[in-house]
Amino acid sequence: MSSLPPAGVPAHADVPPSAGTAAPPVLAEVVRSGFVEGRHRGSLVVLAADGSVQQALGDVTSPVYPRSANKPVQAAAVLHAGLDLAGERLALAAASHSGEAFHLELVERMLGEYGLSEADLQCPPDHPLDPEEQAAHAAAGRPRARIVMNCSGKHTAMLAACERNGWPRDSYLTPGHPLQQLVAERLAALSGEPIAHTGTDGCGAPLLAISLTGLARTFRAVALAGARTPEGRVAAAMRAHPEYIAGTRRHDTWLMRELPGTLSKMGAEAVQAVALPDGRALAFKIEDGSVRALAPVLARVLRSVDVHIPLLDRLAEAPLLGGDARVGEIRAAAF
Repeated sequence: MSSLPPAGVPAHADVPPSAGTAAPPVLAEVVRSGFVEGRHRGSLVVLAADGSVQQALGDVTSPVYPRSANKPVQAAAVLHAGLDLAGERLALAAASHSGEAFHLELVERMLGEYGLSEADLQCPPDHPLDPEEQAAHAAAGRPRARIVMNCSGKHTAMLAACERNGWPRDSYLTPGHPLQQLVAERLAALSGEPIAHTGTDGCGAPLLAISLTGLARTFRAVALAGARTPEGRVAAAMRAHPEYIAGTRRHDTWLMRELPGTLSKMGAEAVQAVALPDGRALAFKIEDGSVRALAPVLARVLRSVDVHIPLLDRLAEAPLLGGDARVGEIRAAAF
């Protein structure tokens, strides 16, 4: 069993102590008009193909909240619970979708297939995650909706697993619920470390803290899992349907399309995890939670491990504007 606190224990209980006071290294710089006006610090770990630590910057052993980078494990847990999902449906269960039309249409279909409705979802009402979809949503005068929230596919799968097992639906997000205990057990097993702390994610689901090294190990384990295992089935769905994991204008989708066999998933507060086809894996977190630094840092670390694909030039481009002109950039630091 996991080290989750029982239901009713406050999220702040047993908060792990800080590993130290040293500032993490600079992973990205904000350069405007040739002047470095800001820096994004963070921690980074790279695992070699055999699973050993190849590179570590900052604190990669203290617990962090992976946020939505945990979603492949949550999706695998519903399969362990006996839910039969595959293809686009399983990819959407592991997704932070952009709120594009094809995402929302599939969530609606999945709800109907399991006798559920949007009212059963306990994720909060929201606008689309993708800025272009958000603008279109607002222009059409559409209100926030639970089905639009980027975690709605995951919540639909969780509710469907409850339906299959006769588990209570009204408490499906409590840490003591059988499904959430199963998620915690799988994450502890895949990461090779106990759950350090349990909080509440932005979507309302339990949020489980592990180290960045544990997160990289988790992605490596999912990527290398046997084809018939729940984890291997999740990996196959992510690889086959990357547009459902993020969206047509987001880097997780782009990377999985351009580098076949890769698994890529970001999380809120600037967390990123990637597993490469050869068994290597990486995870990093920007300390201040700024997602604007994710793509440039991701491009830098992939190049540092000899990944060379055209997409990296695009990821490294993070321009800053002055009026209508480009006057600077967010660039990865040397590491």
